[in-house]
Amino acid sequence: MTTDNSHRVAIVTGAGRGIGRACAIALAKAGFSVCLAARTREQLEQTRNATGLPPERSLIVLLDLAAAEAPAALLEATLDLHGRIDVLVNNAGWAPARTPLPKLREDDLDQILALNLRAPIALARLAAIQMAERGTGTIVNIASNAGRLAPAGEAVYAAAKAGLLAFTKAAFADLRHYGIKVAAIVPGLVDTELIPDNKRLNRSAMLRAADVAAAVMQIVNAPAHACPVEISLEPQADPMKR
Repeated sequence: MTTDNSHRVAIVTGAGRGIGRACAIALAKAGFSVCLAARTREQLEQTRNATGLPPERSLIVLLDLAAAEAPAALLEATLDLHGRIDVLVNNAGWAPARTPLPKLREDDLDQILALNLRAPIALARLAAIQMAERGTGTIVNIASNAGRLAPAGEAVYAAAKAGLLAFTKAAFADLRHYGIKVAAIVPGLVDTELIPDNKRLNRSAMLRAADVAAAVMQIVNAPAHACPVEISLEPQADPMKR
């Protein structure tokens, strides 16, 4: 039995490339209308083309989620067009090159926390208000192994991603009785533009963005009585050359 998703709506942040684009494509293939959020129109237009959806079913919203007002603006734009939100994929994130804490710029510190922690929390809260009214919905947060491994040079990014994992579990506890699924995906190394080439890195062994999108769809398609609150996703072979 297949589910009719033709009237369901998904928001994907960081949808211009990589994991966000793969998630948008997977959701579109499943029948969802999508709201594509990022800062670069050209990239979002490419994502829209890749979904195969017409403009009325693939809303483009240009914004910087580091801005305090951006989450509310994104939700408002989605509701103005579609009147509902069924799935939120919090994928947007950012980190500078590895930097020891004493050398980290204050602007970068603020940007890391705003994009990787504050924005997804704000979006989840706003989406949950809408979802709770209908008694259903799915919120997926794309986390990172950095939140567990806490590597040197990534102190603030690791703290933000660890915070996102804690938020996911606490939010699920808050929202489960509304019928809302809240889940995090914790991927290992994913072959995207965000990871620069490295002589010690075997890119062919890395995860693909589509692998993360498949995990998102696993959560979206989970039965109503079950929620995979956290999915860890690792490459089968170690991408780091020894």
